[in-house]
Amino acid sequence: MIAFLARVALGVVLLVAGVSKRADPTWPAAAAELGAPRWSIPVVPFAELALGALLVTGFGRPWAAWATVVLLGAFTLLLIVRLAQGRRPRCACFGVRSAKPIGPWSVVRNVSLIALALVAALA
Repeated sequence: MIAFLARVALGVVLLVAGVSKRADPTWPAAAAELGAPRWSIPVVPFAELALGALLVTGFGRPWAAWATVVLLGAFTLLLIVRLAQGRRPRCACFGVRSAKPIGPWSVVRNVSLIALALVAALA
């Protein structure tokens, strides 16, 4: 039951993130400012939508959860690098919903989501 809740909650978060990015015309610029690789900017929202849908429906278990661990790990590493450089660009993680600059809380949030993904992957 815990793994099911972790999987669905994480899937909903990814769906909200993907939809928010697609709805925000400023998201590509914010992602570029954050330092996302240029090739990844148009791909990320669709990857989040696909992984979110797979997690919510339970298709592709546990591979969707492991792919989410990798994706969130990459996001978290990018946040840590920017914070270590003393840079605090806009988060852009949830489109216009996340207009605040990144900070330690951004890393804590991502680590919590990675923990959910691990619960879903290991169940």
